[in-house]
Amino acid sequence: MTDTRGHQPPHEMYAGGQQPAAQQAAQPYHPPQAYPTPQGGGGTQGGQQRTGQQAGAAVRRPRTGARTTPRTRKARLRVAKADPWSVMKVSFLLSIALGICTVVASAVLWMVMDAMGVFSTVGGTISEATGSNESNGFDLQSFLSLPRVLMFTSVIAVIDVVLATALATLGAFIYNLSAGFVGGVELTLAEDE
Repeated sequence: MTDTRGHQPPHEMYAGGQQPAAQQAAQPYHPPQAYPTPQGGGGTQGGQQRTGQQAGAAVRRPRTGARTTPRTRKARLRVAKADPWSVMKVSFLLSIALGICTVVASAVLWMVMDAMGVFSTVGGTISEATGSNESNGFDLQSFLSLPRVLMFTSVIAVIDVVLATALATLGAFIYNLSAGFVGGVELTLAEDE
């Protein structure tokens, strides 16, 4: 088969700019660039100078519908076991804090009601209703004095501390038993942006 195209330069004679084996041994190999850097209107590929139109076609263009905001990562986790000792310690401290808040709130409420005159008004009405000729009736102000109210509230707070700690620890044991059967509670955690 004969070549009828006439004399061609070596870089057009071979497809893809490949040199014959004799010329390849003389020149170092230059790998083609997938995305050439724009220098002077074109880039080089395999030792060839590209035109501005060919270089523009090879540059990667951004997609129009591309996301610009980063995705929030989410992870699904499962609470497989609750340590009863740690649950007992945390519930003990929280119930002590709740007991202190209860005592302080009852003291503040008693002082506000005493300053408004609630005990004297209601106490007078009750003593008139329960009184007779021989006795003065029930004295509400002495029965609901501040030390007696604080002592009663403190007893309630101590009972609350013991019960809340015991119930939370028992709840941890029950959760561990049920998590062994059904696998536990699944949580979905998301990363902050």
